[in-house]
Amino acid sequence: MRPLAVDLSNTHARPYFLWDEDVSVGELRSVLRDGSERERLRLAGKMLREARDIDVWEFMTPAEVAELLPKVGRRLGRRAAF
Repeated sequence: MRPLAVDLSNTHARPYFLWDEDVSVGELRSVLRDGSERERLRLAGKMLREARDIDVWEFMTPAEVAELLPKVGRRLGRRAAF
């Protein structure tokens, strides 16, 4: 597995918030843009749950997050309260 990284500009790095799977920044961007709905929701939910708020905006716009929230709400755990 690639080491975790906080540098989200490195497309080959594994973002710190995907600590439990080997997905690079570039792969995450690709899935969020063109992946199946199931995979998009899974990774978006994981990112919204684990990433710092400011880092989410590196991958999604506020409008995209607002559109996905009803679908990923159950995946957010305690973060859903915020």
